[in-house]
Amino acid sequence: MNMYATLILAFGMSMDAFAAAIGKGACLHRPSLREALRTGLIFGIIEALTPLIGWAVGIAASRYVMAWDHWVAFTLLFVLGARMIWEGFRRKEAEEQAPKSHSFMLLATTAVATSLDAMAVGVGLAFLQVNIVTTALAIGASTMIMASAGILLGRFLGPVMGKWAEIFGGMVLIGIGSSILIEHLAIFA
Repeated sequence: MNMYATLILAFGMSMDAFAAAIGKGACLHRPSLREALRTGLIFGIIEALTPLIGWAVGIAASRYVMAWDHWVAFTLLFVLGARMIWEGFRRKEAEEQAPKSHSFMLLATTAVATSLDAMAVGVGLAFLQVNIVTTALAIGASTMIMASAGILLGRFLGPVMGKWAEIFGGMVLIGIGSSILIEHLAIFA
């Protein structure tokens, strides 16, 4: 795989994280550059590790990983999105200020859920002559940049949207999970 194909793959793999990060950034009270970089780093590391895991699983277990990855991603994203929507409706705008940062576990769970497709890509890369370390690093770097940018973009959307930012962020996560599930089921239909 040449450099251009690797960059296109890396950019494509980072789009789910970008969309999720916008929702996460919109839920925060004026997230700082430090928080954006922290989020980007968490998303980037996890997104870089998942194709390595998928590649390691490789040929022996590929049919098992690919048979369930879409259901795991859908379930995680649906639960996280539903929780965000619930919290958004529960919170009164004047009653509670938005948090300054998200917990590591919340970010890591969201990152894992949005990166399961990268694990499936890693399984597919096991069949090709690719430098998996370079490819995984490109995916991780792209995701770090896109997730950081998403948090910062969400910073500007949050004040405009108020409590609806969290509800919208939850809907985005559910939409990403549904898209993963529908795309997989459509392939096998």
